[in-house]
Amino acid sequence: MINKQNKLIIFQDKQIRRVWHGDEWWFSVADVVEALTNTVDVRDYIKKMRKRDKELNSYWGTNCPRVEMLIENYG
Repeated sequence: MINKQNKLIIFQDKQIRRVWHGDEWWFSVADVVEALTNTVDVRDYIKKMRKRDKELNSYWGTNCPRVEMLIENYG
């Protein structure tokens, strides 16, 4: 049985936020991009990605709908 609590998972020492939504796990795109690219500024990285890839930019809202994810201090 899947634990449906919203909680962080760790990937390569990076914290990835996730939330149980619509009977499936949804992950923070920003957290995944940061973990995979080691970028310093995730928002700028995604902005440049969308600028370079017109198709990605046109589908961004439909492929990446916003789901509320809380940020907690895990230290």
